[in-house]
Formats: sequence, C-alpha cells, structure tokens
Amino acid sequence: MPRAKSGPPGHRRHRKVLGRAKGFRGGRGKQFRAASHTVQKALRNAYVGRKRKKGDFRSLWIVRIGAASRAHGLSYSRMMNGLKKAGVELNRKTLADLAVNDEAAFAALVASAREGLGEAAPAAGAADSE
Repeated sequence: MPRAKSGPPGHRRHRKVLGRAKGFRGGRGKQFRAASHTVQKALRNAYVGRKRKKGDFRSLWIVRIGAASRAHGLSYSRMMNGLKKAGVELNRKTLADLAVNDEAAFAALVASAREGLGEAAPAAGAADSE
C-alpha cells in the first residue's frame, strides 16, 4: 500500500501558515517548520497583547484624571472617593475624556466630589499651592 502524504490538504495547511508568516525575516517566513513556530508565538503574543491593552488604557485614563484633578486641588484618590460618595457613577474612560476635552464639566465633577467629601471649594489661587 502506498504511503499517503495528505497531498492537497497538507499543501493548504502549509500555505495558510506561510501566508501568516509573510514578511517574517529569513527562514521564518519561508520554511514551514520555522514559520509554524514563529506564527504560533506571534498568535500567543497577540492574545496576551489584547489583554494587556486594557490595562494600559486604564493606566492612561488614571494618569489623565489625576493630572486634571490635581489642577483643581484634589488628588486622584480623593477625587474618586468623593465622586463615589456623591453617587456619581462615571467610569474612568469617560472621566478622562471629560478631563481632556471638557474643562467646565470636569470642574463641576470636582465640585461634586468635594461635596461628597464634605469639603468647601478652595479659595482662588489655593489650588496652585498644593
């Protein structure tokens, strides 16, 4: 009985892997075995990267909120605590967008955070001293 090498289906599998490895350097883009390992690693890294991106964006939003709230005389943690106590349920993505694009709305949120903390608004120029 002749040996079966899975002709066309094997070629299709190879073509799929080599297509994904297109542009890889040297044998990693031309030889099936090297390309297969490289493609598997690339897919693994892409999966991890999609998960990591969420944390990276959250960190960015926190930095933006912290910078904007410090400009109004509150630290990030006190701002978030004040908003929680005031019953404001905005997520960090929305808060960061307001901090960057709508200064007046963010100032109103800072005021409501101060109310939630039971603080009075600082006198003019006092925000610069912190």
